[in-house]
Amino acid sequence: MAKASAANPVSFGPRPGVYEGQHFKSHAELHAKGVHRQSGRGISGTAREGVDSIVLSGGYVDDVYRESEIVYTGEGGRDRTTQRMVADQTMDERGNAGLLLNQALGNPVRVIRGLKIKRQKATGGYEYCGLFRVAENWTTIGKEGFRICQFRLLKIEPGESVKPQPVSPKGDTTTDLEEQVRRTVEYERRMRDSTVVRQVKEMYDDTCQVCGVRLVVSPDNKAISQAAHIHALGKPHDGPDKVWNVLCLCPNCHALFDRGALQLTDGFDVIDGLTQKFMGALTRVKEHQIRVECVRQHRSRWAERTVAPAEFDDMP
Repeated sequence: MAKASAANPVSFGPRPGVYEGQHFKSHAELHAKGVHRQSGRGISGTAREGVDSIVLSGGYVDDVYRESEIVYTGEGGRDRTTQRMVADQTMDERGNAGLLLNQALGNPVRVIRGLKIKRQKATGGYEYCGLFRVAENWTTIGKEGFRICQFRLLKIEPGESVKPQPVSPKGDTTTDLEEQVRRTVEYERRMRDSTVVRQVKEMYDDTCQVCGVRLVVSPDNKAISQAAHIHALGKPHDGPDKVWNVLCLCPNCHALFDRGALQLTDGFDVIDGLTQKFMGALTRVKEHQIRVECVRQHRSRWAERTVAPAEFDDMP
């Protein structure tokens, strides 16, 4: 893999003689003009220095490309031979960590769009789209059932000044990757320990609403369970942390539900998300009034699943 060096350093901002809308025939031509330094990679940059350019080539089904706003899926987790996701992404990947650093320090990213994409290859060359800033980042479960890292990129308009986004609660320190990760972990812990979560677990005495399993972990009959938000919390879903949006599940059913392998019908039946076959009725107590709009939102996330059910049989 190509690495930044003294002869080929990370370089932010526009490149001399390159204009927005300019067409390039190949990765090699992008490299020769200094628009994208690391030929053959979608993300050019390092975890320590940041990312100076990215190429949009349709490699991830969760990407959203607009003229002035992009939801960009980071790197990692994809098998380069089959072009399928086979593992979760993490923010530790150098390109993802570099984009976090861009957001923290306010460094711009050159965006190049692949044209006439066929099987993740730009058969029509590439177009330089200008400079973008990293406005937000989050992790979520993607359409292929694995955790992905996503970044919201906004176009930098002429004369616009991009400000750093420090993650310190006081906003007075320089951001680094470790602090970013620490705050993300702390945020997720608070969600898990919320009053709403405890209330739903108590309703079912830590018994899974899908499979009926109660995992007893001590001689005094204490059990463990997990809370699953139906309409997911956090970016990009922004679901509510309410009792009517939470299920009490065992760890196995929670993992399947979060990845769309278990879904609910409007009548609160449980279905196999891969085959759409009926599996049974969801257990519900009277005081747990789950809202159907949350169930519909959860199903909608998997409506365009691109991997056919049979193709999952040989996945690791």
